[in-house]
Amino acid sequence: MPLPPPPAKRADLLALDSLKTPARSATQAKGRASAPRLAPSIPAVLDKYKSPAPVLEHASFDAVPTKSQNTRRKPAKARVRDMSKVKLFVLDTNVLMHDPMSMFRFEEHDIYLPMIVLEELDSNKKGVTEVARNARQASRMLDALAGVQGAEITQGLALDSLGNKEVGGKLFFQTQPLDVSLPISLPQGKADNQILGVVQALRNSHEGREVVLVSKDINMRIKARALGLAAEDYQNDKTLEDGDLLYSGVMALTRDFWAKHGKSVESWQSGGQTYYRITGPVVPDLHINQFVYLETPGEPGLYARVTEIRGKSAVLRTIKDFGHAKNAVWGVSARNREQNFALNLLMDPEIDIVTLTGTAGTGKTLMALASGLTQVLDDRRYTEIIVTRATVSVGEDIGFLPGTEEEKMGPWMGALDDNLEVLGKTETSAGEWGRAATNELIRSKIKIKSMNFMRGRTFLNKYVVIDEAQNLTPKQMKTLITRAGPGTKIICMGNLAQIDTPYLTEGSSGLTFAVDKFKGWPHGGHITLARGERSRLADFASEAL
Repeated sequence: MPLPPPPAKRADLLALDSLKTPARSATQAKGRASAPRLAPSIPAVLDKYKSPAPVLEHASFDAVPTKSQNTRRKPAKARVRDMSKVKLFVLDTNVLMHDPMSMFRFEEHDIYLPMIVLEELDSNKKGVTEVARNARQASRMLDALAGVQGAEITQGLALDSLGNKEVGGKLFFQTQPLDVSLPISLPQGKADNQILGVVQALRNSHEGREVVLVSKDINMRIKARALGLAAEDYQNDKTLEDGDLLYSGVMALTRDFWAKHGKSVESWQSGGQTYYRITGPVVPDLHINQFVYLETPGEPGLYARVTEIRGKSAVLRTIKDFGHAKNAVWGVSARNREQNFALNLLMDPEIDIVTLTGTAGTGKTLMALASGLTQVLDDRRYTEIIVTRATVSVGEDIGFLPGTEEEKMGPWMGALDDNLEVLGKTETSAGEWGRAATNELIRSKIKIKSMNFMRGRTFLNKYVVIDEAQNLTPKQMKTLITRAGPGTKIICMGNLAQIDTPYLTEGSSGLTFAVDKFKGWPHGGHITLARGERSRLADFASEAL
């Protein structure tokens, strides 16, 4: 079929009045025919399109609303923040150097950085220490916020511009001098006092709005409160507010447990162990690999471990009794209930990480080494034992140590030597020569490594013991745990009451961090050892001193 010919001339525009004018009578049409109408120009027609539609009192057929008029939506109302409820937090330099992401932890509140904070970040950014790395990272985050397209540093930088949608506040810099008035007794040139002056000036200029100083420096918070300023500690780095809330890994069942849960209980046996499937009010409080026990006078007790939780039901599996001499691990038997639970975790190949906490003398190192030697030399489950610890001294440093890596770590491994001496005495049938050969074999399977050289390593089929883990930061703990390769088991142990690192507490320790994060993981377990087994003297000293 041939195409139609192209148009020879330009078409005329249709007048809009012809569409809106109703049918006229013959006389009207005749009267108006004498006056010819010219077609309106293009700008005139466009102006008619742009002009708003007239508002009619009565609807008629010649005033038909268009589709765009019917479907027009009202613009969404912008979210208005109540500035009286939005706090203004002034961050100290130590907060940013402690946690570079701290500016994104204040939800809908605003952040203010004095100019002296930027100066201190710049002066602390050089070096390879953890503080220097955090200072550099904080500077990069500030630069990224300031470099967002359309950002006005004088109007405040939106903290959600980098993808942190849970943050609703703004970041303000000190862009103009403030009227600082502090007591004469405070030296004006000190950085801390300059920050206090900024807080005072902001409080005077922002009446009706709460201005709070956030600092990790205790003395600075005290000075701020003495001047009548609000000051708080940065709490986001703490895993727990109270050390007593730490997960213990053990739950004592009430005496009416079977009365409440015995009606719908299912039990079966497999592999010499008994399984119980229970439903009831205790199930929501249970975690995977948590130990439960029920001790009733005159009746056999129940000692089990939670192996499965599905909805409102949980499966309990009875544990192996390592307190009996026939189940001794390298000649070591459990002396109390918690040690029995710990040995069940240490000897289970399905558990990849075990965390042990407890006071001095509870047997943490002894049980960890005995389990490691049994699984390395007898079961051939792992190739060797790797022992490391945080080299934090209790008193003054004694200076540089000579020798190789293991020789330098020797003075820090006194606890290892003490426990190996106990484990070496268990073999008495072979005589003196046999014990010497056993000790030599044991030492050949134990490698002492420093934490400084752990980055970048991967352990394959190793039994890794991290002693004195309470002195590690969460970042250091993450670095060590992520070294684990296939077939590796990691044991973290320590006493939270013996933290020697100056900037760590029970709530911010790496050991607390590991216990809380691995709680309920199917391949992790934790036990808090409560009873010391050293001597009556050590037990009395732990309570009395």
